[in-house]
This record gives sequence, structure tokens and C-alpha cells, in this order.
Amino acid sequence: MDARVDAGVDSGRAWVMVGAAFASMFAVFGVAYSFGAFFDSMSDEFDAGSGLTALFFSVTTFLYFTLGLVTGRWSDRVGPKPVLLTGAVAMFVGLMITSVADSLWLGLVSYSVGVGIAAACGYVPMVAVVGGWFEQKRTMALGVAVAGIGMGTLVMAPASSWLIDAHGWRIAYRILAVGASAILLGCAAVTTRPPDVADVEPALPLRSVARTPAFRALYGSTLLLSLALFVPFVFIAEYAEDEGIDAGLAALLVGLIGGASIIGRLGLGTLAPRVGLTRLYQSCFAMMAVSFLVWLAAGDRYPLLVLFTLVLGVAYGGFIALTPAVTAEAFGTVGLGGVLGAIYTAAGVGGLIGPPVAGTVIDASDGYTAVTIGAMALSLAAFLVIRRLPTHR
Repeated sequence: MDARVDAGVDSGRAWVMVGAAFASMFAVFGVAYSFGAFFDSMSDEFDAGSGLTALFFSVTTFLYFTLGLVTGRWSDRVGPKPVLLTGAVAMFVGLMITSVADSLWLGLVSYSVGVGIAAACGYVPMVAVVGGWFEQKRTMALGVAVAGIGMGTLVMAPASSWLIDAHGWRIAYRILAVGASAILLGCAAVTTRPPDVADVEPALPLRSVARTPAFRALYGSTLLLSLALFVPFVFIAEYAEDEGIDAGLAALLVGLIGGASIIGRLGLGTLAPRVGLTRLYQSCFAMMAVSFLVWLAAGDRYPLLVLFTLVLGVAYGGFIALTPAVTAEAFGTVGLGGVLGAIYTAAGVGGLIGPPVAGTVIDASDGYTAVTIGAMALSLAAFLVIRRLPTHR
């Protein structure tokens, strides 16, 4: 009998890992991507401009993507349990300190470090775990797992808005601290590292991987796309309110990005065997550029803003779901956490730079047109770079 079947690959136990990964990403990204709901309240209380307040989201994004290189390699070596436990503690402590912060800078440090470490612990290691537990159904399993990111955004962005209206942003963060850390503790209780398989090839050294054309194409396209991708998560709700749209409907736009991303994560994954994994991945970059064109034309028309979030969400969901599968196809599953962590440092740099620069431009120009055009151009450039990705391993 096949050694991989004996080891439990593609088994019922493997699907338990998918459920744990889904829950982990639901928790950490539900908190991280609901920041747009807190934006106005924190900006008003600390009397900060758009660019400065956007640093909360940007520094957090930078930390969880760049620290993914550390947590991914850590999980490869010791397994996911201690990594998830660290994430639970970081989430709880970080949000609790943020909830009592009396200055913008204390809030920035506590939120960014706490949520950033938690997301780094709950994302790359769990993606690598799922990738190692599957062979035949890897793309589908990864799509289901990372759908937790979209579901967390869909549920927690509107829920955070409701909590802020009912109790204020400080109490809202305390509630999120308890809930998210409890979910991570539950994930740690059931997660185990992928089965050891005797016949797999050893992992390539990361330095050797980084010199390959495939890695350069993945890294460069991820960097360019990430400079644009995270801007709507911070500013689309504020934009909608500035256009006269109700605050509740404006906050819903962030949730719709998450909801539509679930379609991208699950739906596009099922198309991969028919269309081709790499070509489908490349199409997500083209869709992202189209989405910003829709935002540019939307103005104060809420249906067009909804269309923007849906197109962006599907493309974003496909990008997130297919990146691990494309990486595994290119470099194998052994040491996948380290390779993914290295690629995601590009997303960290893009997330760090994109929203604050966008906020500064918005404040200086008193409008969003330049930012939207810039995001569209960056997405198009990312598409041109990813077209250089080899279509075969």
C-alpha cells in the first residue's frame, strides 16, 4: 500500500487539520481585517490623520507576513502546537493593552505586535500543515482552509462595527481578545504536524530556492500586488462615508470583500484542474486590476462599490488560496512553511508601505482618485511580472 496513505495523507484526520486551519485564520484575520471598523473611532480619539492611523493596519500586516518566515520555519521544526499557543497569548495581551492605551503610539505598538505575532502564528504554519497533510486534494483543502480568512472578515468586520456602536471601541477590543485567543487555544489542542513520509525529497536550502526564476516571479508579483491590495481594507469604508453612504453600509463593504473572497478561495480552487493552476493564479492578478477600475468609476454609487468589493474579493481570495498550492507545486511540500514565509515577506513590505502612503496622498489631495489609479497600475504591473512564472515545476 502507498506509504502516503499509510501515513494518513488525504485522510479524515487531514480534514481535521483543515478545520483547525480554517478556525485559526478566521480568528486572526477576523481581528486584523476588521480594523477599518475601528478606524474613525481611534482616529477621532487620538486626533490622528488618515496616514498615521493607517499605520496600525500596515505595521500589523508587515509583522505577520515577515514573521511568517520565522513561524513557518519554527513550525517545520517543532510542530504547530507551540506556535499556535504563542499566537493565542500574543493576541490576548496585545488587544487588552490596546484597549487601555492612552496614546496613539502605545496603541500602535500593542496592537501591531500582538495581532501581528498572532496572525504570523495562525497563518503560514497552518497553511504549511494543511499542505503537508494532502496530496490528491491539496488545492481544494488549502482553499477551504484559507476560506477562514474571508469568513472571519465577513463576520467580524460588521460585528466589530456593532460592538463599537454598542460598547465603544475599547470594550470591543476586549471582547475580541477573549474570543480570538480562545479559538487559537482550541486549534492548538487538535493540530498535529504532517505525517513523516520516507520517500519524499529533502527540502532545498532557502538560499537556493530564492535564486530560482519561479521564486523571483512569485516574490516580485506579491510585492507589487500587496502595495495595492490592502488599501481598500483600510479606506473603503471611510471613502463610502465621505460619499454620503450610511456608516453601517460602509462597514459592510469590508465584510463583502471577505465574503466574496470565500468564493475565490473555494470556487477557483475547483477550477484549477481544468484551467491549470498557474494560469488560474495569474488571472487573479488581472482581476485585481479590473476591480480598481470599477472603484475609480463608482463615485457615490453604492451598487458599483459593492461590485468593486465582489470582484476584488474573488481575485484576492484566489490569490490567497492558490499561492500555497503554486508554491508547493514549484518547490514541494517539505519545508513549505519556510518557503511560504519567505515569499510572504513581500506581502509584509507591501502592506507596510501601501496604506500609509495612500493615507498621506488622500490627506494631501483631499480625494481618492490618485490612490485608486495608483492601485490599479500596481496590480497591472504585478500581473505582468507573474506572467513570467513557469507553468510547470
